[in-house]
Amino acid sequence: MLRSIYDWTLNKVDHPQALWVLAFVSFIESSVFPIPPDVLMIPMIIARPSRAWLIAGVALIASVLGGMLGYAIGAFAFEAIGQPVLEMWGKADAMASFNSRFNDLGFWAVLTAGVTPFPYKVITIMSGWTAMPLGTFVVTSILARGLRFFIVAFLLWKFGEPIRDFIEKRLGLMFILFIALLVGGFAMLKFL
Repeated sequence: MLRSIYDWTLNKVDHPQALWVLAFVSFIESSVFPIPPDVLMIPMIIARPSRAWLIAGVALIASVLGGMLGYAIGAFAFEAIGQPVLEMWGKADAMASFNSRFNDLGFWAVLTAGVTPFPYKVITIMSGWTAMPLGTFVVTSILARGLRFFIVAFLLWKFGEPIRDFIEKRLGLMFILFIALLVGGFAMLKFL
């Protein structure tokens, strides 16, 4: 089933309304959909590099709005919708312990999930469920998703098809290393 969803998503790259499809995929990926918008973004930018910033901007806006839907699911419909989504992703058992620590690390959790391969939808739902301040959630989501989408857009705009393999296979790891270095740097400053 996941493969058919992936193939359907990829087939929309050449659709005349591809930006709207990207917006839709970016929106629902932030709360329930399993396929990341990068699947559409990468071939769209390779096909039309002059639209790289527009494509990244559409993905950013739709993703943050979708993240707000995920937040609302966590805040208002966790038991009916949020919990089954988290159970589907195998994250239900960790909810109780996660809830008590989440808001202390909320900025970092949203930032990390927004730029790494960790499912962003889990963090959007958990942010609403734990009542993270909405302003913190939105600002951090803009920062995280903006970094992710605009770095991908820049790399594809600058290097084109040759960078595609790096983005698809190694960019998530690079983002994880970046977050680890950033957190480590702040931790070192705290102790110096």
